[in-house]
Amino acid sequence: MKFSKFGQKFIQPTGISQLMDDLGDALKSDKPVNMLGGGNPARIEAVNELFLETYQALGSDGSFNNSEETNSTATSSMANYSNPQGDAAFIDALVGFFNRHYDWDLTAENIALTNGSQNAFFYLFNLFGGAFSDNELDAGGQSVDKSILLPLAPEYIGYSDVHVEGQHFMAVLPHIDEVTHDGEEGFFKYRVDFEALENLTELKEKRIGAICCSRPTNPTGNVLTDEEMAHLAEIAKRYDVPLIIDNAYGMPFPNIIYSDVTLSWDDNTILCFSLSKIGLPGVRTGIIVAAPEVIEAVSAMNAVVNLSPTRFGASIATPLMKNDAIKDLSDNDIKPFYQQQAKTAVALLKKELGNYPLSIHKPEGAIFLWLWFKGLPITTLELYEILKDKGTLIVPSEYFFPGIDVSDYKHAHECIRMSIAADEDTLEKGIAVIGEVVRGLYDKAK
Repeated sequence: MKFSKFGQKFIQPTGISQLMDDLGDALKSDKPVNMLGGGNPARIEAVNELFLETYQALGSDGSFNNSEETNSTATSSMANYSNPQGDAAFIDALVGFFNRHYDWDLTAENIALTNGSQNAFFYLFNLFGGAFSDNELDAGGQSVDKSILLPLAPEYIGYSDVHVEGQHFMAVLPHIDEVTHDGEEGFFKYRVDFEALENLTELKEKRIGAICCSRPTNPTGNVLTDEEMAHLAEIAKRYDVPLIIDNAYGMPFPNIIYSDVTLSWDDNTILCFSLSKIGLPGVRTGIIVAAPEVIEAVSAMNAVVNLSPTRFGASIATPLMKNDAIKDLSDNDIKPFYQQQAKTAVALLKKELGNYPLSIHKPEGAIFLWLWFKGLPITTLELYEILKDKGTLIVPSEYFFPGIDVSDYKHAHECIRMSIAADEDTLEKGIAVIGEVVRGLYDKAK
């Protein structure tokens, strides 16, 4: 069969499709696989218990006192469409939650739901990136294609291929600072290179449609400081483009963030949240907080692409948002769990590779560690294949630099993303395999 240009784009091999295929194959494998590659959240007992209780309550008429209103709530998540903006009860609960904790003065016109945050970024990146109409001109008076500016690469693997036509990204390489962590050497941290950012010709020529960053960053666990975020917000306003913040791992849920930072919003900011990393990846529920004109556009796209967003996740999360249980769960169970997982994984890595050229990005949040093997004799894409053959999945760094030609950027071929969401036994076994292979590569190259 012959596919259109649109179809041809999406059937090409991509980093995200390879990652998801490998994860699916691993789950079907009859051999044990150390799953250190995906973004699936951990199975945390307190999280599972709360969601199970809420799910059971939704399906139990008695738990809702048999009232007509609450019985309809229990069944409507599967029996009825919402409007294209999303489940109204959940949106109202979100408005109350955010205004209660942040005093943002939101209304229902500021929130839309999507079928997961990947769906949200497909919408947003195509709204603000790509070909613009003839009345949108660059500094030279020409119609223009606009890019999404990523102020700090590496960035999320799933961004790279969401544009309907072509790839419209511009990215800035980071400053890399050597730092200590918990009093130990062997760590580094990425920081935004604002001098390079401010000097971008694309910004000055109005060829940027939006600025986007994740916080904490997937893949590195980096957390941009409040000062960095304020500077990005100022640049976005100066050039009249929105600042999009991917908050899938951030405050206030799932709150997998260890540094002392705050969360801000204004009508030039688009905040994106998800229910995935609190433990509900399968319900595919994304949340966009933005100015009403953005919400109207997203809702219109929902109508065409999905008719309406799924309501099941919204129904589970609504009562937990109303009584703040979702915040308590994030603060008291989810964040401490991953913070301990990071400590465990760092200790295991130091044990396996403490005398080798390993540097770890300072763990500040998210559910990954980002490992830099300085001077690695092979690329981490090749390392990925070796580890996969040995039953251990990680993700190589080459896929995490959308908008950058990494052919001559050695650092982009020396890092891996390693999930810390697995149980301790899997972490031990997987890191032991990584250690054995990497030690062998360095030793052979001596």
